[in-house]
Amino acid sequence: MYENYQQSVFELNGFQGTVIHPKNPKKDKRYIWRTEFLGAFDWVDQELLRRGWYLVNYKISDQFGAPAAVERMYSFQQYLEQKFQMCKKAVLFGFSRGGLYAVNYAAAYPDKVEKIYLDAPVLDIFSWPAGYGRGCGSGTDWEMCKKLYQVTEGQKDTEENPIHKVHTLIEHQIPVILVAGDADTVVPFPENGKQLYADYMYAKAPIHLIVKPGVGHHPHSLEQPDAIADWIEADPSL
Repeated sequence: MYENYQQSVFELNGFQGTVIHPKNPKKDKRYIWRTEFLGAFDWVDQELLRRGWYLVNYKISDQFGAPAAVERMYSFQQYLEQKFQMCKKAVLFGFSRGGLYAVNYAAAYPDKVEKIYLDAPVLDIFSWPAGYGRGCGSGTDWEMCKKLYQVTEGQKDTEENPIHKVHTLIEHQIPVILVAGDADTVVPFPENGKQLYADYMYAKAPIHLIVKPGVGHHPHSLEQPDAIADWIEADPSL
């Protein structure tokens, strides 16, 4: 994976960190941060690497963006700034359950996030993995998730649920691009991304939506990535 690029792989607080270096890096050292699933459906990642962006990942899987994971993410970002002189704000890529990490992190540290790209994102843990709504859920993942969020049996909501943190992103005017299939039965769009989109639209906050008609949870992203990559690179004030 990314064999044609220089990579820095290291351990930080017991977890693997990865920095993939572009061949012609931007002077400001802007970077995209895959919160989960590094290398999966990575057309946009590859395009931005080609354009001079760094690509990073901190492999803290099976933590579902819970509070402890958010603090580990902050330590990782501090390390990136100190060791690699990365710029002070990240562009977060939250694919599927990676959306939990992206939204909760941006809500906790909004001054450290430039933009967010969400793709078929999980934003409500009671939609997935709990499966309390339209989706099938995942019993094994839910057992892990509810322990991390300290959810008791029969509990139907928690303040730490990322869907409740969207207002903080809006308050800080963090731009979001959202890509989703409208036939997703694993992470149903109406229970997740559509809720965020509605809140952003109501507040007239910066958001761009791309809906893929008839598409399920996979494939993620767009094989022709320019529309997403151009949005990420664009000045949000324009």
